[in-house]
Amino acid sequence: MKITKQARRDAKQLFNSCKTNDLLDENRVRKVVTEVVKQKPRGFVAILSHFQRLVKLDIERRAALVESAAPVSKAIEESIRSKLASRYGQGLTVQFAVNPQLIGGLRVKVGSDVFDGSVKARLAELEQSL
Repeated sequence: MKITKQARRDAKQLFNSCKTNDLLDENRVRKVVTEVVKQKPRGFVAILSHFQRLVKLDIERRAALVESAAPVSKAIEESIRSKLASRYGQGLTVQFAVNPQLIGGLRVKVGSDVFDGSVKARLAELEQSL
């Protein structure tokens, strides 16, 4: 579906109104969606579609996945959480997972940023250079 410039502007304005302290407020999002559906302004389907996309991107930007070859200790988890919070700000959801295919090291994915310090990635780089 093609979204008009006006619908994009309206969705962006609604999205910005849902933020408190630079974090998305889930209750405000629900209220905005119900109000738009109730009022049904011109092009409301396109507005809600773009609004949904903006919310989805913000949620992905605020989610971090930390993969390691072996389980990490609580002290290392807290260190990683604090470093990610200082880099990306508060409100970041950090999830830890074990991925034995990494062989060793860590792989951190926050939104579209990927920091790969795993042995598997280093071996792949070495293989490409030869």
